[in-house]
Amino acid sequence: MPIPLRTWSTLPQKEKDKIIRRSKQDIRDYSEEVIPIIEDVKKRGNKALIEYCNTFGTKKISSASKLRLTKEEIQKSIQKLDTTIKTELYRAYINTRSFHEHYKVNKGSVMHEVSQGIFAGKKTIAIDSVALYIPHGKGSFPSMVYMLAVPALLAKVRRIVMVSPPNQNGEVDPACVHIANELGIKEIYRMGGAHAIAALAYGTNTIEPVEKIIGPGSAFVTAAKQYVNKDIDVGVPAGPSESMILADGTTNPTNVAYDLCIEAEHGTDSMALVVTHKTEFAKKIVIKLEEILQDAPSASADIIRAVFSHYGAIYLTKNEEESISLVNTIAPEHLMIHSRIPTYYADKISNAGEILLGENTPFSLANYAAGSNAVIPTGGMCRTFSAVSLHDFTKEISLVKATKHGSLSLGASVMTLAQYEGFYFHKKALEQRQNRITEQNKGKHRTKLDQEPERKPERKPERKLERKPERKPEKKLQKKQHKKNRENRDVS
Repeated sequence: MPIPLRTWSTLPQKEKDKIIRRSKQDIRDYSEEVIPIIEDVKKRGNKALIEYCNTFGTKKISSASKLRLTKEEIQKSIQKLDTTIKTELYRAYINTRSFHEHYKVNKGSVMHEVSQGIFAGKKTIAIDSVALYIPHGKGSFPSMVYMLAVPALLAKVRRIVMVSPPNQNGEVDPACVHIANELGIKEIYRMGGAHAIAALAYGTNTIEPVEKIIGPGSAFVTAAKQYVNKDIDVGVPAGPSESMILADGTTNPTNVAYDLCIEAEHGTDSMALVVTHKTEFAKKIVIKLEEILQDAPSASADIIRAVFSHYGAIYLTKNEEESISLVNTIAPEHLMIHSRIPTYYADKISNAGEILLGENTPFSLANYAAGSNAVIPTGGMCRTFSAVSLHDFTKEISLVKATKHGSLSLGASVMTLAQYEGFYFHKKALEQRQNRITEQNKGKHRTKLDQEPERKPERKPERKLERKPERKPEKKLQKKQHKKNRENRDVS
Protein backbone atom coordinates (compact mmCIF):
# COMPACT_ATOMS: atom_id res chain seq x y z
CA MET A 1 0.00 0.00 0.00
CA PRO A 2 1.40 3.47 -0.90
CA ILE A 3 2.23 5.81 2.00
CA PRO A 4 -0.72 8.23 2.32
CA LEU A 5 0.09 11.91 1.82
CA ARG A 6 -2.97 14.01 2.61
CA THR A 7 -3.96 17.61 3.22
CA TRP A 8 -5.56 17.83 6.65
CA SER A 9 -7.91 20.72 5.91
CA THR A 10 -9.53 18.89 2.97
CA LEU A 11 -10.15 15.62 4.81
CA PRO A 12 -13.79 14.63 5.46
CA GLN A 13 -14.71 15.10 9.12
CA LYS A 14 -15.21 11.33 9.42
CA GLU A 15 -11.54 10.75 8.55
CA LYS A 16 -10.42 13.41 11.01
CA ASP A 17 -12.52 11.88 13.78
CA LYS A 18 -11.02 8.46 13.07
CA ILE A 19 -7.50 9.76 13.72
CA ILE A 20 -8.54 11.82 16.73
CA ARG A 21 -10.30 8.82 18.32
CA ARG A 22 -7.86 6.18 16.94
CA SER A 23 -7.54 3.19 19.28
CA LYS A 24 -10.39 4.35 21.52
CA GLN A 25 -12.87 2.81 19.11
CA ASP A 26 -10.91 -0.46 18.99
CA ILE A 27 -10.98 -0.58 22.79
CA ARG A 28 -14.77 -0.13 22.82
CA ASP A 29 -15.11 -2.94 20.28
CA TYR A 30 -13.28 -5.31 22.64
CA SER A 31 -15.42 -4.46 25.67
CA GLU A 32 -18.10 -7.03 24.87
CA GLU A 33 -15.42 -9.71 24.62
CA VAL A 34 -13.53 -8.96 27.85
CA ILE A 35 -16.49 -8.48 30.21
CA PRO A 36 -17.60 -12.15 30.27
CA ILE A 37 -14.00 -13.29 30.86
CA ILE A 38 -13.52 -10.91 33.77
CA GLU A 39 -16.83 -11.78 35.38
CA ASP A 40 -16.11 -15.49 35.00
CA VAL A 41 -12.71 -15.23 36.73
CA LYS A 42 -14.26 -13.03 39.39
CA LYS A 43 -16.89 -15.71 40.05
CA ARG A 44 -14.99 -19.00 39.59
CA GLY A 45 -11.47 -17.88 40.50
CA ASN A 46 -8.56 -20.20 39.73
CA LYS A 47 -10.66 -22.70 37.82
CA ALA A 48 -11.70 -20.08 35.27
CA LEU A 49 -8.22 -18.52 35.26
CA ILE A 50 -6.55 -21.81 34.28
CA GLU A 51 -9.11 -22.43 31.56
CA TYR A 52 -8.42 -19.06 29.95
CA CYS A 53 -4.65 -19.41 30.32
CA ASN A 54 -4.87 -22.72 28.43
CA THR A 55 -7.29 -21.30 25.86
CA PHE A 56 -5.14 -18.32 24.94
CA GLY A 57 -1.71 -19.87 25.62
CA THR A 58 0.15 -22.64 23.81
CA LYS A 59 1.73 -24.24 26.88
CA LYS A 60 -0.87 -26.00 29.01
CA ILE A 61 -0.91 -25.26 32.75
CA SER A 62 -2.23 -27.91 35.13
CA SER A 63 -2.86 -25.79 38.23
CA ALA A 64 -2.86 -22.19 39.43
CA SER A 65 0.24 -22.82 41.52
CA LYS A 66 2.17 -23.26 38.26
CA LEU A 67 1.43 -19.67 37.23
CA ARG A 68 3.93 -18.20 39.67
CA LEU A 69 7.61 -18.55 38.80
CA THR A 70 9.61 -20.49 41.36
CA LYS A 71 13.06 -19.43 42.58
CA GLU A 72 14.60 -22.15 40.42
CA GLU A 73 12.71 -20.98 37.31
CA ILE A 74 13.80 -17.40 37.92
CA GLN A 75 17.46 -18.39 38.17
CA LYS A 76 17.22 -20.68 35.14
CA SER A 77 15.66 -17.89 33.09
CA ILE A 78 18.35 -15.39 34.11
CA GLN A 79 21.12 -17.80 33.06
CA LYS A 80 19.78 -17.75 29.50
CA LEU A 81 20.39 -14.02 29.19
CA ASP A 82 23.52 -12.72 27.51
CA THR A 83 25.87 -10.67 29.70
CA THR A 84 25.82 -7.79 27.19
CA ILE A 85 22.05 -7.44 27.57
CA LYS A 86 22.41 -7.41 31.35
CA THR A 87 25.01 -4.64 31.12
CA GLU A 88 22.89 -2.44 28.86
CA LEU A 89 19.78 -3.02 30.95
CA TYR A 90 21.73 -1.84 33.99
CA ARG A 91 22.83 1.33 32.19
CA ALA A 92 19.25 2.10 31.17
CA TYR A 93 18.08 1.40 34.73
CA ILE A 94 20.63 3.84 36.17
CA ASN A 95 19.40 6.66 33.90
CA THR A 96 15.78 5.91 34.76
CA ARG A 97 16.54 5.90 38.48
CA SER A 98 18.49 9.15 38.20
CA PHE A 99 15.54 10.83 36.48
CA HIS A 100 12.97 9.70 39.06
CA GLU A 101 15.21 10.46 42.04
CA HIS A 102 15.50 14.04 40.79
CA TYR A 103 11.72 14.39 40.97
CA LYS A 104 11.32 12.35 44.15
CA VAL A 105 8.17 13.00 46.20
CA ASN A 106 8.76 14.31 49.72
CA LYS A 107 7.02 11.84 52.03
CA GLY A 108 5.74 12.52 55.54
CA SER A 109 3.45 15.15 57.04
CA VAL A 110 3.59 18.86 56.26
CA MET A 111 1.25 21.53 57.65
CA HIS A 112 1.12 25.32 57.60
CA GLU A 113 -1.09 27.97 59.16
CA VAL A 114 -3.54 29.14 56.49
CA SER A 115 -5.18 31.65 58.88
CA GLN A 116 -4.87 32.36 62.59
CA GLY A 117 -5.43 29.10 64.44
CA ILE A 118 -6.27 27.09 61.31
CA PHE A 119 -3.66 24.59 60.10
CA ALA A 120 -3.89 22.57 56.88
CA GLY A 121 -1.50 20.21 55.19
CA LYS A 122 -1.01 16.73 53.81
CA LYS A 123 0.53 13.38 54.58
CA THR A 124 2.18 11.61 51.64
CA ILE A 125 2.51 7.82 51.80
CA ALA A 126 3.02 4.94 49.36
CA ILE A 127 0.14 2.79 48.15
CA ASP A 128 0.27 -0.71 49.61
CA SER A 129 0.43 -2.95 46.52
CA VAL A 130 0.73 -2.73 42.74
CA ALA A 131 0.89 -5.10 39.78
CA LEU A 132 3.14 -4.22 36.86
CA TYR A 133 1.65 -5.44 33.60
CA ILE A 134 4.43 -6.14 31.08
CA PRO A 135 3.12 -6.92 27.56
CA HIS A 136 4.72 -9.59 25.40
CA GLY A 137 2.46 -10.39 22.45
CA LYS A 138 4.29 -8.11 19.98
CA GLY A 139 7.78 -8.41 21.40
CA SER A 140 9.83 -8.38 24.59
CA PHE A 141 9.64 -5.29 26.81
CA PRO A 142 12.18 -5.45 29.65
CA SER A 143 12.35 -1.66 29.43
CA MET A 144 8.80 -1.55 30.76
CA VAL A 145 9.91 -3.42 33.88
CA TYR A 146 12.36 -0.76 35.10
CA MET A 147 10.16 2.07 33.81
CA LEU A 148 7.41 0.89 36.15
CA ALA A 149 9.41 -0.70 38.97
CA VAL A 150 11.85 2.14 39.64
CA PRO A 151 9.27 4.76 40.68
CA ALA A 152 7.34 2.10 42.61
CA LEU A 153 10.47 1.15 44.54
CA LEU A 154 11.45 4.78 45.20
CA ALA A 155 7.95 5.36 46.53
CA LYS A 156 8.47 2.32 48.82
CA VAL A 157 5.43 0.33 47.73
CA ARG A 158 5.22 -2.67 50.07
CA ARG A 159 4.20 -5.36 47.54
CA ILE A 160 5.15 -5.24 43.86
CA VAL A 161 3.88 -7.98 41.54
CA MET A 162 4.86 -8.52 37.90
CA VAL A 163 2.72 -10.31 35.32
CA SER A 164 3.64 -10.99 31.70
CA PRO A 165 2.22 -13.32 29.03
CA PRO A 166 4.45 -16.37 28.48
CA ASN A 167 5.99 -17.42 25.18
CA GLN A 168 5.14 -20.64 23.32
CA ASN A 169 7.15 -22.64 25.84
CA GLY A 170 5.29 -21.14 28.77
CA GLU A 171 8.28 -18.98 29.79
CA VAL A 172 8.39 -15.31 30.70
CA ASP A 173 10.94 -13.25 28.76
CA PRO A 174 14.38 -13.77 30.42
CA ALA A 175 15.32 -10.08 30.29
CA CYS A 176 12.08 -9.14 32.06
CA VAL A 177 12.71 -11.79 34.70
CA HIS A 178 16.32 -10.64 35.14
CA ILE A 179 15.54 -6.97 35.71
CA ALA A 180 12.62 -7.82 38.02
CA ASN A 181 14.85 -10.10 40.08
CA GLU A 182 17.62 -7.48 40.24
CA LEU A 183 15.10 -4.95 41.56
CA GLY A 184 13.85 -7.35 44.22
CA ILE A 185 10.55 -8.34 42.60
CA LYS A 186 10.04 -12.03 43.39
CA GLU A 187 6.28 -12.40 42.80
CA ILE A 188 6.17 -13.02 39.03
CA TYR A 189 3.26 -14.64 37.16
CA ARG A 190 3.20 -16.06 33.63
CA MET A 191 -0.17 -14.76 32.48
CA GLY A 192 -1.67 -11.90 30.53
CA GLY A 193 -4.86 -10.72 28.91
CA ALA A 194 -8.26 -9.97 30.43
CA HIS A 195 -8.13 -13.03 32.70
CA ALA A 196 -4.86 -11.82 34.27
CA ILE A 197 -6.34 -8.37 34.84
CA ALA A 198 -9.36 -9.99 36.54
CA ALA A 199 -7.18 -12.16 38.80
CA LEU A 200 -5.13 -9.14 39.90
CA ALA A 201 -8.19 -6.97 40.47
CA TYR A 202 -10.35 -9.46 42.38
CA GLY A 203 -7.91 -12.13 43.50
CA THR A 204 -8.17 -15.92 43.56
CA ASN A 205 -7.34 -18.63 46.09
CA THR A 206 -3.65 -18.37 45.15
CA ILE A 207 -3.30 -14.77 43.93
CA GLU A 208 -3.81 -11.94 46.37
CA PRO A 209 -5.52 -8.91 44.77
CA VAL A 210 -3.60 -5.64 44.40
CA GLU A 211 -4.66 -2.05 44.90
CA LYS A 212 -3.44 -0.90 41.49
CA ILE A 213 -2.62 -2.33 38.07
CA ILE A 214 -0.31 -0.29 35.86
CA GLY A 215 1.38 -0.82 32.52
CA PRO A 216 0.74 -0.61 28.77
CA GLY A 217 -1.10 -3.19 26.73
CA SER A 218 -3.08 -3.94 23.59
CA ALA A 219 -6.57 -2.62 22.95
CA PHE A 220 -7.86 -5.91 24.39
CA VAL A 221 -5.93 -5.49 27.66
CA THR A 222 -6.81 -1.80 27.85
CA ALA A 223 -10.50 -2.66 27.48
CA ALA A 224 -10.14 -5.10 30.39
CA LYS A 225 -8.45 -2.47 32.57
CA GLN A 226 -11.16 0.05 31.76
CA TYR A 227 -13.85 -2.42 32.84
CA VAL A 228 -12.26 -3.19 36.25
CA ASN A 229 -11.54 0.52 36.79
CA LYS A 230 -14.84 0.75 38.64
CA ASP A 231 -13.30 -1.39 41.40
CA ILE A 232 -9.55 -0.74 41.19
CA ASP A 233 -7.09 1.92 40.09
CA VAL A 234 -5.62 1.05 36.68
CA GLY A 235 -3.25 4.00 36.44
CA VAL A 236 -2.20 5.81 33.29
CA PRO A 237 -4.43 4.86 30.33
CA ALA A 238 -1.65 3.35 28.21
CA GLY A 239 -2.93 1.52 25.14
CA PRO A 240 -1.49 0.95 21.65
CA SER A 241 1.57 3.06 20.77
CA GLU A 242 1.23 6.51 19.25
CA SER A 243 3.79 8.79 17.66
CA MET A 244 3.63 12.09 15.85
CA ILE A 245 6.39 14.07 14.17
CA LEU A 246 6.13 17.82 13.73
CA ALA A 247 8.53 18.76 10.91
CA ASP A 248 9.27 22.19 9.49
CA GLY A 249 11.47 21.04 6.60
CA THR A 250 14.81 22.06 8.15
CA THR A 251 16.03 18.54 9.00
CA ASN A 252 16.97 15.36 7.15
CA PRO A 253 13.91 13.64 5.56
CA THR A 254 15.64 10.27 5.85
CA ASN A 255 15.75 10.65 9.64
CA VAL A 256 12.07 11.58 9.65
CA ALA A 257 11.22 8.44 7.67
CA TYR A 258 13.12 6.16 10.04
CA ASP A 259 11.73 7.88 13.14
CA LEU A 260 8.20 7.47 11.83
CA CYS A 261 8.67 3.70 11.82
CA ILE A 262 9.91 3.42 15.41
CA GLU A 263 6.62 3.46 17.29
CA ALA A 264 4.74 2.03 14.31
CA GLU A 265 6.54 -1.31 14.56
CA HIS A 266 5.04 -1.94 18.01
CA GLY A 267 1.93 -3.26 16.26
CA THR A 268 -0.63 -2.83 13.53
CA ASP A 269 -2.88 -0.87 15.91
CA SER A 270 -0.20 1.80 16.46
CA MET A 271 -0.54 5.41 15.30
CA ALA A 272 2.29 7.02 13.28
CA LEU A 273 1.84 10.52 11.83
CA VAL A 274 3.93 13.27 10.32
CA VAL A 275 2.57 16.81 10.14
CA THR A 276 4.33 19.46 8.07
CA HIS A 277 3.53 22.59 6.09
CA LYS A 278 6.33 21.91 3.58
CA THR A 279 4.97 20.02 0.54
CA GLU A 280 8.28 19.14 -1.12
CA PHE A 281 9.72 17.98 2.19
CA ALA A 282 6.69 15.72 2.71
CA LYS A 283 7.19 14.16 -0.71
CA LYS A 284 10.82 13.39 0.14
CA ILE A 285 9.68 11.61 3.31
CA VAL A 286 7.31 9.41 1.29
CA ILE A 287 10.11 8.43 -1.12
CA LYS A 288 12.49 7.62 1.75
CA LEU A 289 9.82 5.57 3.52
CA GLU A 290 9.30 3.41 0.46
CA GLU A 291 13.04 2.88 0.17
CA ILE A 292 13.65 1.85 3.77
CA LEU A 293 10.61 -0.46 3.84
CA GLN A 294 11.92 -2.30 0.81
CA ASP A 295 15.20 -2.97 2.62
CA ALA A 296 13.60 -3.83 5.99
CA PRO A 297 12.80 -7.38 7.17
CA SER A 298 9.42 -8.39 5.79
CA ALA A 299 7.91 -8.89 9.26
CA SER A 300 8.70 -5.30 10.26
CA ALA A 301 7.79 -3.83 6.88
CA ASP A 302 4.41 -5.59 6.91
CA ILE A 303 3.55 -4.10 10.30
CA ILE A 304 4.50 -0.59 9.14
CA ARG A 305 2.39 -0.87 5.98
CA ALA A 306 -0.55 -2.14 8.05
CA VAL A 307 -0.23 0.90 10.31
CA PHE A 308 -0.44 3.20 7.27
CA SER A 309 -3.68 1.55 6.27
CA HIS A 310 -5.24 2.45 9.65
CA TYR A 311 -3.71 5.19 11.81
CA GLY A 312 -0.66 6.21 9.79
CA ALA A 313 -0.23 9.12 7.37
CA ILE A 314 1.70 12.24 6.42
CA TYR A 315 -0.47 15.34 6.76
CA LEU A 316 0.10 18.63 4.97
CA THR A 317 -1.00 21.81 6.70
CA LYS A 318 -1.35 25.41 5.51
CA ASN A 319 1.31 26.79 7.85
CA GLU A 320 3.16 26.08 11.09
CA GLU A 321 0.25 27.46 13.16
CA GLU A 322 -2.06 24.79 11.74
CA SER A 323 0.59 22.14 12.36
CA ILE A 324 0.85 23.16 16.02
CA SER A 325 -2.94 23.26 16.36
CA LEU A 326 -3.21 19.77 14.86
CA VAL A 327 -0.69 18.37 17.34
CA ASN A 328 -2.63 19.85 20.27
CA THR A 329 -5.88 18.46 18.85
CA ILE A 330 -4.56 14.92 18.40
CA ALA A 331 -2.62 14.99 21.71
CA PRO A 332 -0.17 12.17 20.87
CA GLU A 333 1.60 9.88 23.30
CA HIS A 334 5.04 10.61 21.77
CA LEU A 335 5.82 13.82 19.90
CA MET A 336 9.09 14.46 18.10
CA ILE A 337 9.91 17.92 16.78
CA HIS A 338 12.06 17.72 13.64
CA SER A 339 13.39 21.27 13.47
CA ARG A 340 16.58 23.24 13.97
CA ILE A 341 14.66 25.35 16.50
CA PRO A 342 12.67 22.65 18.37
CA THR A 343 12.13 24.68 21.54
CA TYR A 344 10.27 27.31 19.50
CA TYR A 345 7.59 24.73 18.68
CA ALA A 346 7.75 22.96 22.04
CA ASP A 347 6.76 26.16 23.83
CA LYS A 348 3.53 26.16 21.83
CA ILE A 349 2.60 22.52 22.53
CA SER A 350 0.16 21.91 25.38
CA ASN A 351 -1.04 18.36 24.63
CA ALA A 352 1.58 15.62 24.32
CA GLY A 353 2.78 12.81 26.58
CA GLU A 354 6.43 13.59 25.85
CA ILE A 355 8.26 15.94 23.50
CA LEU A 356 11.56 14.92 21.90
CA LEU A 357 13.53 17.97 20.83
CA GLY A 358 15.45 17.87 17.55
CA GLU A 359 16.51 15.18 15.12
CA ASN A 360 19.25 13.90 17.44
CA THR A 361 16.58 12.60 19.83
CA PRO A 362 14.70 9.74 18.15
CA PHE A 363 11.91 7.91 19.94
CA SER A 364 14.26 4.96 20.56
CA LEU A 365 16.39 6.88 23.06
CA ALA A 366 13.43 7.84 25.22
CA ASN A 367 11.83 4.40 24.88
CA TYR A 368 14.83 2.70 26.45
CA ALA A 369 17.41 4.72 28.27
CA ALA A 370 17.12 8.52 28.23
CA GLY A 371 15.75 8.44 31.79
CA SER A 372 12.25 9.83 31.31
CA ASN A 373 9.42 7.36 31.70
CA ALA A 374 8.11 5.78 28.49
CA VAL A 375 4.81 4.60 29.98
CA ILE A 376 2.69 7.47 28.72
CA PRO A 377 -1.06 8.10 28.32
CA THR A 378 -2.53 7.28 24.91
CA GLY A 379 -5.80 7.97 23.12
CA GLY A 380 -5.53 11.72 23.68
CA MET A 381 -5.58 11.24 27.45
CA CYS A 382 -2.39 13.28 27.88
CA ARG A 383 -4.74 16.27 27.92
CA THR A 384 -5.20 15.47 31.61
CA PHE A 385 -2.82 12.55 32.40
CA SER A 386 0.98 12.49 32.62
CA ALA A 387 3.68 9.87 32.12
CA VAL A 388 4.23 7.39 34.96
CA SER A 389 6.08 8.88 37.93
CA LEU A 390 6.36 8.49 41.69
CA HIS A 391 2.97 10.20 41.98
CA ASP A 392 1.38 7.06 40.52
CA PHE A 393 2.60 5.05 43.51
CA THR A 394 1.86 7.49 46.33
CA LYS A 395 -1.24 9.08 47.77
CA GLU A 396 -1.85 12.22 49.79
CA ILE A 397 -4.01 12.37 52.91
CA SER A 398 -5.21 15.83 53.86
CA LEU A 399 -4.55 17.03 57.42
CA VAL A 400 -6.53 19.80 59.17
CA LYS A 401 -6.29 21.12 62.72
CA ALA A 402 -7.96 24.07 64.42
CA THR A 403 -7.15 25.65 67.78
CA LYS A 404 -10.00 26.85 69.99
CA HIS A 405 -9.40 30.40 68.82
CA GLY A 406 -9.21 29.30 65.18
CA SER A 407 -12.47 27.34 65.43
CA LEU A 408 -14.25 30.35 66.96
CA SER A 409 -12.82 32.76 64.41
CA LEU A 410 -13.60 30.68 61.30
CA GLY A 411 -16.77 29.11 62.70
CA ALA A 412 -18.96 32.15 62.10
CA SER A 413 -18.14 32.16 58.38
CA VAL A 414 -18.69 28.41 58.07
CA MET A 415 -22.05 28.58 59.87
CA THR A 416 -23.21 31.25 57.43
CA LEU A 417 -22.24 29.08 54.44
CA ALA A 418 -23.77 25.95 55.99
CA GLN A 419 -27.07 27.74 56.57
CA TYR A 420 -27.05 28.98 52.97
CA GLU A 421 -26.54 25.44 51.67
CA GLY A 422 -29.24 24.09 53.98
CA PHE A 423 -27.08 21.75 56.09
CA TYR A 424 -28.45 21.87 59.63
CA PHE A 425 -25.82 19.73 61.38
CA HIS A 426 -22.93 21.41 59.57
CA LYS A 427 -23.97 24.60 61.33
CA LYS A 428 -25.18 23.05 64.59
CA ALA A 429 -21.90 21.21 65.26
CA LEU A 430 -20.09 24.54 65.32
CA GLU A 431 -22.86 26.51 66.98
CA GLN A 432 -23.07 24.29 70.07
CA ARG A 433 -19.29 24.49 70.47
CA GLN A 434 -19.36 28.26 70.29
CA ASN A 435 -22.27 28.45 72.77
CA ARG A 436 -20.41 26.23 75.23
CA ILE A 437 -17.24 28.31 74.95
CA THR A 438 -19.29 31.48 75.46
CA GLU A 439 -20.77 30.02 78.67
CA GLN A 440 -17.34 29.07 79.91
CA ASN A 441 -16.09 32.58 79.28
CA LYS A 442 -18.98 34.35 81.11
CA GLY A 443 -16.96 34.47 84.29
CA LYS A 444 -14.54 36.79 82.60
CA HIS A 445 -17.22 39.52 82.33
CA ARG A 446 -18.46 39.77 86.00
CA THR A 447 -18.71 43.09 87.93
CA LYS A 448 -15.69 44.45 89.75
CA LEU A 449 -17.20 43.50 93.15
CA ASP A 450 -17.69 39.86 92.05
CA GLN A 451 -14.32 39.55 90.43
CA GLU A 452 -11.40 38.15 92.32
CA PRO A 453 -8.68 40.68 92.96
CA GLU A 454 -6.46 40.91 89.96
CA ARG A 455 -3.11 39.38 90.51
CA LYS A 456 -0.26 41.38 89.28
CA PRO A 457 2.24 39.33 87.39
CA GLU A 458 5.34 38.59 89.34
CA ARG A 459 8.28 40.62 88.27
CA LYS A 460 11.13 38.62 87.00
CA PRO A 461 14.38 39.34 88.81
CA GLU A 462 16.43 41.86 86.96
CA ARG A 463 19.50 40.60 85.30
CA LYS A 464 22.63 41.69 87.07
CA LEU A 465 24.92 43.80 85.07
CA GLU A 466 27.69 41.73 83.77
CA ARG A 467 31.05 42.80 85.09
CA LYS A 468 33.78 43.28 82.64
CA PRO A 469 36.47 40.69 83.07
CA GLU A 470 39.51 41.91 84.93
CA ARG A 471 42.69 42.31 83.05
CA LYS A 472 44.95 39.40 83.37
CA PRO A 473 47.78 39.94 85.87
CA GLU A 474 50.42 39.00 83.34
CA LYS A 475 49.44 41.99 81.22
CA LYS A 476 50.00 44.32 84.23
CA LEU A 477 53.40 42.76 84.82
CA GLN A 478 54.25 43.29 81.21
CA LYS A 479 53.37 47.00 81.52
CA LYS A 480 55.44 47.44 84.67
CA GLN A 481 58.38 45.66 83.07
CA HIS A 482 58.05 47.86 79.98
CA LYS A 483 58.06 51.02 82.14
CA LYS A 484 61.10 49.83 84.10
CA ASN A 485 63.02 49.11 80.92
CA ARG A 486 62.21 52.55 79.58
CA GLU A 487 63.48 54.18 82.79
CA ASN A 488 66.69 52.17 82.56
CA ARG A 489 67.20 53.41 78.99
CA ASP A 490 66.70 57.03 80.14
CA VAL A 491 69.27 56.65 82.88
CA SER A 492 71.83 55.18 80.55
